Amino acid sequence: MTINDSSEQDGDKDETEDNIADESEKTVITSYIQEVQERLNIKKELRSTNQNASSTRPSDAYFSKLDSSLKKNTAFVKKIKNFSSAQVETYLKDMSTLNLSKYISEIAAAIVDSKLKMTDVPAAVKLCSILHQTYTEFSQHLFENWQKTLAIKIGEKIPNPSKLRVDLRFYAELLQAGILANKNAFSLLGSILTTLINMDREDHFNIAIILSFCKHCGDDYAGLIPRKMRELSIKYEMGIPKSVFLPPEKQQNVRTLLKDYYVSLSKHLVRDHQEMQNFEKQNMRILQTKGELSQERKDKLEQLQSAYEKLLTNTQHFSEILDEDMPMLKAQTFPKSEESMIVTGSGPDLEDGSANIENIWCDVETQRFYCDLPELTVFLPTAFLNKGQTPPPTETVTEEVLDSELPVEDLDDDSKSEDAPAPEEETEDPAATTASNKIVLEAFLNNLPNCVNREMIDNAAIDFLVTLNNKHNRKKLVRGLFGVNRTRLDLLPFYARFVAILHPALPEVGNELCQMLRQDFKYHVRKKDQINIESKIKVVRFIGELVKFKLYSKIEALYCLKVLLHDFSHHHIEMACNLLEVCGRFLYCSPDSHQRTKVYLEQMMRKKSVMALDSRYVTQIENAYYYVNPPEVVTITKKERPVMHQFIRKLLYQDLQKNNTDKIMRLMRKLDWSNTEVATYAIKCLTGAHNLKFFNIRCLANLLAGLVAYQEEVGTKVVDGVLEDIRLGMEVNLPKFNQRRVAQVKYLGELYNYRMVESADVFKVLYSLISFGVSMDPNEPSPLDPPNHLFRIRLACVLLETCGTYFSSGSSKRKLDYYLAFLQAYYWYKKELWKEAFPPILEHIFKDTLVTLRPKLKPCQTCEEALEELNNIRTTLEKLLEVDSKVTEEDGLDTIAETDNEEAGEDETSEGVTGPITDDTGTDDETVDHTQGTDDEGEPMTSEAEQEAVSESLAIPRGPKKMECTEDADFLNALDKMVSENIQERMREPVKAGNVDISVPVVVKSNVKKTYEQLQVSKINHTLEYRVFTFDFRKQLVIMNLEKIGFVLMVRKGNKQQYKQFEADVDSELAQNLRDQEQAQKEEKEKVKRLTLNITERFEEEDYQEMMQQQSRPVTQNLNRERKSTNIPKVLQMQI
Repeated sequence: MTINDSSEQDGDKDETEDNIADESEKTVITSYIQEVQERLNIKKELRSTNQNASSTRPSDAYFSKLDSSLKKNTAFVKKIKNFSSAQVETYLKDMSTLNLSKYISEIAAAIVDSKLKMTDVPAAVKLCSILHQTYTEFSQHLFENWQKTLAIKIGEKIPNPSKLRVDLRFYAELLQAGILANKNAFSLLGSILTTLINMDREDHFNIAIILSFCKHCGDDYAGLIPRKMRELSIKYEMGIPKSVFLPPEKQQNVRTLLKDYYVSLSKHLVRDHQEMQNFEKQNMRILQTKGELSQERKDKLEQLQSAYEKLLTNTQHFSEILDEDMPMLKAQTFPKSEESMIVTGSGPDLEDGSANIENIWCDVETQRFYCDLPELTVFLPTAFLNKGQTPPPTETVTEEVLDSELPVEDLDDDSKSEDAPAPEEETEDPAATTASNKIVLEAFLNNLPNCVNREMIDNAAIDFLVTLNNKHNRKKLVRGLFGVNRTRLDLLPFYARFVAILHPALPEVGNELCQMLRQDFKYHVRKKDQINIESKIKVVRFIGELVKFKLYSKIEALYCLKVLLHDFSHHHIEMACNLLEVCGRFLYCSPDSHQRTKVYLEQMMRKKSVMALDSRYVTQIENAYYYVNPPEVVTITKKERPVMHQFIRKLLYQDLQKNNTDKIMRLMRKLDWSNTEVATYAIKCLTGAHNLKFFNIRCLANLLAGLVAYQEEVGTKVVDGVLEDIRLGMEVNLPKFNQRRVAQVKYLGELYNYRMVESADVFKVLYSLISFGVSMDPNEPSPLDPPNHLFRIRLACVLLETCGTYFSSGSSKRKLDYYLAFLQAYYWYKKELWKEAFPPILEHIFKDTLVTLRPKLKPCQTCEEALEELNNIRTTLEKLLEVDSKVTEEDGLDTIAETDNEEAGEDETSEGVTGPITDDTGTDDETVDHTQGTDDEGEPMTSEAEQEAVSESLAIPRGPKKMECTEDADFLNALDKMVSENIQERMREPVKAGNVDISVPVVVKSNVKKTYEQLQVSKINHTLEYRVFTFDFRKQLVIMNLEKIGFVLMVRKGNKQQYKQFEADVDSELAQNLRDQEQAQKEEKEKVKRLTLNITERFEEEDYQEMMQQQSRPVTQNLNRERKSTNIPKVLQMQI
């Protein structure tokens, strides 16, 4: 047989297999199409029969012939409760002989409650169809029972998911069969599906129920076709019949709902897959570190795998039914060995199998020192480097080999200790025995300790290679490097670099040096003496430097560490710590030595914790450990701010000082205050005084005082923010905000100094510091002000020290005297509750505050004295308030004086210990005339309103009691004399008749009978009274040819007043005087109006001049501390 014949046979074989596969696929798709078509025909015929059941149901005569006995009917209901598809023919036979009209509701409930299997559903649908075609009420009772059974609430756990899975298919089949044909039946199915999906988008416990519905009813309700069948139908161009039970738009809604559920299911699968991979990685690390897994972790891994496999299977079935793609799952990759293991935790990220350079080396210069070596091919020929200079190959050193060289028992045997091995006796090279070569080599070795930088040591290495490279000199060089002075530890890195440069051309230099260091290390370990500590440290540090240049094996270095940890005491502790400080980070960050280094570090820390070591050793161990494995440092992410915000913060928080306040204010004025964002942030920064240095808070207040002249709303908003911040600090009461609260209170005092707040606001804050949330009952402490909380005293002292010196006159002085009494009571109350020694710093601050504000004040020495002083103050004020209430009752209805502060009546004495002395008025010199009987609008007051007014008036203290003196008597005598002289002078003047303006009573007006002309006048101006005649009105009278004017004459007869009417001519003297009087009043009104307008214009001009002057002169501090109210006189309405 030829090769061509063989290939032809293989081709025919493949073609035959393809044909067989195609025929199999055709058979599968053909049978599927036939099955679907038969099922759709059967369902269509059954639905048509059930929909027309009303016309085919038997009459009542038919039921009268059937058996209606209770026993048989009850037995039939019991059979239905235990429904089985194998007995459906028996059920149908019994139904043909029984009259079940009275038991239809029970049969419907039994069918719904029966525990069916998936294979029982078609038989149950057939039984329900016969019942529906026979009994009219069956479908209604069946639907009512389904409503009760399928009622699912979001958030409730499904009690029996298996039964619900069968019931959902059964209910959908009943709908499709036409047994449940009302609209509510379809709404119930949609509600069930929506609830099952929406309540299960995270855990997907209902996936089995949804899958069952899609598998059995998906083609009828959602038009679902499995992906495999769809692909085969496209491949062989065969159409798959579709269900017409629901219109396409409703099928699309159901399909969209199912796809959303599949998306959430895919995310769940990816999440569980990642979780299982992470857990397997953790188990791998534990296996490589400890060698075994705990049973708990094994069980958890089995649970994760089982849950994942189940979820994966359901997702695959769901994706096949919905014809959707499976989510992408990343394959799990495990490290092949310990060297490539992924390091987690505080170690470096070695996932790519290579060390992280930034973690191994501290900086770029260190990396260059240990990694960037001179290229020898530039200085030496390639043939020289390729000479047979390499030493004979040695076996790979493992920890087991090293243990055999130095058995553990030898570490504890002093008798086996020996001196350091003598160096091998050398044979001198004749070429090197000349005197000149010896001198040059000695000079080179003597100069080597002077090479203290990278350039010098590199030149020395190249010089040795070029001029001194022979066997004798190499041996001398090794001994010279090994014999470095034990105090010159700074030379060890350079000597190690020197050997690393020579290693490509002279590897025996490095090998011999490493061997000598290894022997010396063993010598010092066996010796176990407590001397020569510097020599021991020199050896281990030299080994560490060679490790970083990769000349000394990492595993040998780790073995040295292991030997030192075996006898971890005295000099071994210092040697181990020095070794870790030199090369510990390099070993820890290298993939091939990370795990072993980590184990040794943990062992070292365990020994440190269980051994009673000197504090010096403990510090060395901790320093070495945290140098190798530094703790995780949480990186603080700097908040990104817009450029304008950064500029504002720089001006206020960094640049603002006492000598540049004017400059900063000019820059702040240039901000775009019309921009809401910029203005809001600027106000926020002006409010945050805690961001400044404490001594610059005054500068910020000065800046704000100058800025308010140009941006008035800024001052109000900043003051509100400061007061809100102080109040919030009292409500939160967290120690981390203490420094901020001190700064804000300081800021409030400085704002008062620059006249940005009133003294009343300052006293409100002062009283709130000792009253808000304060409980005077030790048995019921307040969480806002616990007994051991003394910070509010400090805040009150800071505020008083800042602005209290200006409360030295007027009512402010009296208010401060009252407040100091209450502050002393609060202070002694806290001090009495303090169980330990009272903080001396706070005591000094409190006493210094009292001395500063009131040098002559005698402080209270006990809590009883403070309370007694408060009682005296209360007694004095109560007497004044009693006098005030009496005066108020006698005054009757007086005029209420206007004030510039609407808060004059507030009472703040309800909180804590402020007592009745809080004054909420805006200024210090205002007085209020208390009235009763009417409110502010002149309306009668109720008794409750009167009591409220009295209670408000009691909150305002009266002035000091007036005392008689000789100056007052002299003044009154002089006043009486002046008044009597004035009376005598007035008596000599001729008496003129006064103009009495008396209004006409309404009763008289109503009784006056008007003429026709007068009625016409009243139509022109019905608001005028008879006594009012203006110039314009007189003209109107002349036009109307009126010659008479009506007057009313008031006469008195006995105790009664009588009114008589008469008419006077228009040109008479009486009418002329009345017109002149009205004209004078009109001119007086015009004069007052002009004066008022002139005053307003003058005020505006003065404000403009003041603003221009402030722009041309620097901002200065105003020494007038008490801010007085400016009352602009109001134009009172004149009564005519």
